Amino acid sequence: MFLLLLFVIFLHIVPIVLLFVSTIDSSWWVVESNVTDLWYSCHIYKEEWKCNDINYKNEDAEWIQAVQALMILSVIFCCCAFFAFVCQLFTLKKGGRFFITGVLQLLACACVLTAASIYVGWFQPQHLPSSGPGYSYILAWVAFTLTFLSGIIYCFLRKKE
Repeated sequence: MFLLLLFVIFLHIVPIVLLFVSTIDSSWWVVESNVTDLWYSCHIYKEEWKCNDINYKNEDAEWIQAVQALMILSVIFCCCAFFAFVCQLFTLKKGGRFFITGVLQLLACACVLTAASIYVGWFQPQHLPSSGPGYSYILAWVAFTLTFLSGIIYCFLRKKE
């Protein structure tokens, strides 16, 4: 039983870390010598990286703000799910299920799915075929998979004493 508890906690901590890294770090899309983040757009200028804030005055800027908000929401939902799990671990009756934790994890999963889909749907058509996703974008999809898996596990997990 202790190993199952450690596995569930590990399966919850890893997506939290991945979501933090993918939200904060600066490599969602790579185009030749340019890197585009959720917060900055960086390029190499005279052999140095130069980063600029994203221009929100553009009429197409709503999509990047939606992605930013959804990624922040996914981090919040995932952290709240962990705290709910710890609370339910000590307060749930024997045989009870971790529904609240599972629902919060599935909400985090839905936010990541929506954010990554919006990002690739709006960003990829604007760039050359030689461009590709950065590691932060890939980490977001890995976090999506892990939050979905842990959300399903929490919905069926029963407390035993």
